[in-house]
Amino acid sequence: MKKNLINLGILAVGVIVGMFTNMALIIIGGQLIPFVEGVDTMNAELWDLPYFIFPFLAHALGTFAGAFFTAKFSLSHHFILALIVGVFFLAGGISMVFIIPAPLWFIITDLGLAYIPMSVLGAKLAGNKTFS
Repeated sequence: MKKNLINLGILAVGVIVGMFTNMALIIIGGQLIPFVEGVDTMNAELWDLPYFIFPFLAHALGTFAGAFFTAKFSLSHHFILALIVGVFFLAGGISMVFIIPAPLWFIITDLGLAYIPMSVLGAKLAGNKTFS
């Protein structure tokens, strides 16, 4: 029981790590590739290609960071817990599809590559030999 509670806490911290990473990259992206005046930032269908770089990186690296942290520090079930982080962020990505209109190519790329594959990669690179 104690091990499960610790894992749950580590999972929560892993999600927070991922959220922090995501937001940091969104802020950095806004500084490095600022929107020109008059562009509707809440309608990605109007964006030029460079504006998609940091949102994708934020989603992918945020998920990766959260999953890596969770797999690295959890006491057991490393892979499953990292996947839970990926599913959490995937749910957020799916909700964003309904909030911010975006081109189909970005939606497919983002939902297909930024969440579950990055959580698997984070779990694998965390270095745990067994995924129990």
